[in-house]
Amino acid sequence: MRLTPMRFKDYTWPHNPESYTVEYRRQIAVHKIPFGRYVIQELGTTYRVLKGEGTFAGEHAYDQFQQLAAVFEQEGAGLLVHPVWQPARAYFTSLQLTERPLPDYVRYTFEFWEDFGAYSGGLTAVESSTNAQPEDSSAQAEEKTVYIVRKGDTLWGIAKQYNVELTMLIEANPQIKNPNLIYPGNRVNIP
Repeated sequence: MRLTPMRFKDYTWPHNPESYTVEYRRQIAVHKIPFGRYVIQELGTTYRVLKGEGTFAGEHAYDQFQQLAAVFEQEGAGLLVHPVWQPARAYFTSLQLTERPLPDYVRYTFEFWEDFGAYSGGLTAVESSTNAQPEDSSAQAEEKTVYIVRKGDTLWGIAKQYNVELTMLIEANPQIKNPNLIYPGNRVNIP
């Protein structure tokens, strides 16, 4: 069976790495509750990590490594096409020489982190106005900012994004009974 060559951005490996592993990760939070008990909350899967090692051998081995190192130096994510893993948007997070390089032989390790792109736009605020009129009928309806919670958000992170004290954010949202537990779709009023 012939495997497709591994590629990242504009670099194609002359021959596939010798070994690689794919690591799946899940994020879990533990919340302490009264009487020495606890609750475990699943926060969902996080990034996958692709690690491996390989060699470049032959007349231009060190040149091949330098080309790969130049790709590593480029910022941002790119398309990773892997022989046994589905193509994915990923960040090239590590490249390491594991032996003293020779002109005709270079041994290296690498690591990529998969990017699902869910937060590439950052936090998003939704503007809405209140429908209730103040008691003074001459006053205009007060405008307020409402943030819709996405997977992985925390009140601390939202407060930091809007440059608001966490305590003020908690006070402005009495509908949130436990500030440590917010869920996607919750509405958070920004004071």
